[in-house]
Amino acid sequence: MTKDEQMEFVDIKRQYNHYKEEINNTLLQVMASGQFILGRQVEALEEALCHFTGTQYAVGVSSGTDGLILSLMALGAGPGQVIVTTPFSFFATVEAIMLLGAEPAFVDIDPLTFNMVPELLERRLDNLQKAGKKVAGVIPVSLYGQCADMDQINRICQNRQLFVIEDACQSLGATYKGKKSGNLATIGVTSFFPSKPLGCFGDGGMVFTSDKTLYKKLKAMRVHGDTGRYEHRYLGLNARLDAMQAAILRIKLKYFKKEIEQRQRAARYYNELLLELEQKGFISLPFIAPECTSVYAQYTIRIKSKGRQRVAELLGKQSIPTAVHYPKPLSLLEPVKRFGFAKGDFPEAELAAKQVLSLPIHAFIKKSEQEQVAEALFKAFA
Repeated sequence: MTKDEQMEFVDIKRQYNHYKEEINNTLLQVMASGQFILGRQVEALEEALCHFTGTQYAVGVSSGTDGLILSLMALGAGPGQVIVTTPFSFFATVEAIMLLGAEPAFVDIDPLTFNMVPELLERRLDNLQKAGKKVAGVIPVSLYGQCADMDQINRICQNRQLFVIEDACQSLGATYKGKKSGNLATIGVTSFFPSKPLGCFGDGGMVFTSDKTLYKKLKAMRVHGDTGRYEHRYLGLNARLDAMQAAILRIKLKYFKKEIEQRQRAARYYNELLLELEQKGFISLPFIAPECTSVYAQYTIRIKSKGRQRVAELLGKQSIPTAVHYPKPLSLLEPVKRFGFAKGDFPEAELAAKQVLSLPIHAFIKKSEQEQVAEALFKAFA
């Protein structure tokens, strides 16, 4: 394999070439319009994604991270409050909580789905209440493209009058009991980072809700809390979505359903190719809960019998890229240490952090590339 032919972990260039003419023409139109922030393109994308997810309202924002921060701000999160989330996610999930002065608390993950365990959530909320903590809400993460058990989580939180924000930054297009990710809680937040299943050509995100009051507040807060020209009713952010990114996303959204199917087909083919390694106990394959579908933002296996680093190195020597999502639980990261978390607090998250390895996957991956990955893995365990 030559350098030019090197396999990509997520081949964004291959995707672009499929829609190149349509994207280029649309970008020229946006440039000619002179409207580069918010405007018609963003409004049209918001409307299309409301239809796609089944939510009533959508607010285009500058990133998934800003979407989480704005959502917490709109719900009144701040100092003196505790927000419960998962210890196994990207840092932005806990970072958004901490930036607003709230205190994070964690609930360990299911070893199969890597998502928050509702029973453990209930226990954690009881313990926090006994400790005199003021819990305001919960942020379950729909990790790797599969939704958490949202009905159970919503029920637990509703009984305690807590808000729920679904961190759907990896799961747009996935379903839970027939409902789309992003439409499973008080608020849903997704990201359009370029490598996401629906990605733009920079940063971007979307906040979903069916609460009209929250919608109006979020819409103002993404523009410094402005409800009219220089009428600032709320504290907010400069968190607007660019028209160019919205235009690109509108094109990609037309093909998104097909791309999801292609991702799922690729995942099924990996499952076939790698089943023998799972049966021999070397790895475990992704598990999708019966009530869920996944968009496979990542195709993540567990390396069970040999060191993950060694396996990743052996694949790297054959020009096969891999990634670790995520190498350390959030509870053990430097900025979070001051809350007193220690090793052993969340054993499933800690074990997953040592074992997970994500393999190349995207809508346009070739079967021959997947076969190369499988062959390399079999060699690594030979």
